[in-house]
Amino acid sequence: MLIQRVITALVLLPGVLALVWFAPTQVLYAVFAGAGLLIAWEWAALMRWTEPARRWSYVAIVGAMLLAVGVVSQVPQSLSLLNVLTGLAVLWWLVVPTIFPGFPGNLQRNPPSALALGMLGVVLIASTVSALAQLHAMHNGPLRLLFVLFLVFAADTGAFLAGRSLGRHKLAPGISPGKTVEGAIGGVVLCALWALTAGVYVFEVVGAQVLVLVGLSIVVALASIVGDLTESMFKRMVGIKDSGTLLPGHGGILDRVDSILAAAPVMLCGLYLTGL
Repeated sequence: MLIQRVITALVLLPGVLALVWFAPTQVLYAVFAGAGLLIAWEWAALMRWTEPARRWSYVAIVGAMLLAVGVVSQVPQSLSLLNVLTGLAVLWWLVVPTIFPGFPGNLQRNPPSALALGMLGVVLIASTVSALAQLHAMHNGPLRLLFVLFLVFAADTGAFLAGRSLGRHKLAPGISPGKTVEGAIGGVVLCALWALTAGVYVFEVVGAQVLVLVGLSIVVALASIVGDLTESMFKRMVGIKDSGTLLPGHGGILDRVDSILAAAPVMLCGLYLTGL
């Protein structure tokens, strides 16, 4: 299993780095939109849609949304529509932690409908692909996007290392028994250090702006944890271990990008609000 995970990572990582660094934003959007279609296929499993026809219909709906977002992004006068999409995603990530303490009882008593989960998936997938492309299109865009991706990696790595050595108190035992409060703190600390080192260079900040960047990075780190827990919650709700089998040793694509679904729109929103 570990060897499979390493091999998969070694194959995918150079491709992602090359895409972010060398590709125009339009090409990057198209590639990420393609990944979004694969995520949509996996998301349909969370809706308990197992029939291929229903899953393909959902992929088509997400594809239409991604196409619409791509068209809108080319019209400067319509960019406010993308802000609405980002805002809806951020609102979800602010609200969903209130569900965690009562899980699984609360969702067993009031299970979300397939329609609600489907609409949520459309918003989250489209907002993430849009946010990643908007980050890439900014000043120092490739570096900013890489900063966010490695910020998510830092949150995950810090949580793993701190949780393994110091973990005592469960973070969300009903959702992900292996995650601990100490691990989450470790992830946040490593993200703050990442902001103080690479972030200062990438965002060209000085003085009080450094503190703003560190604060935003901590918020994004927390969002990435929420994203991870949210997917775990939905998988437990429907009784599946992995969202798919596309990535050997990792499960599905959704299993690898659940944190990014939250981190990307939150980071984009934070950059706009802070002016960084």
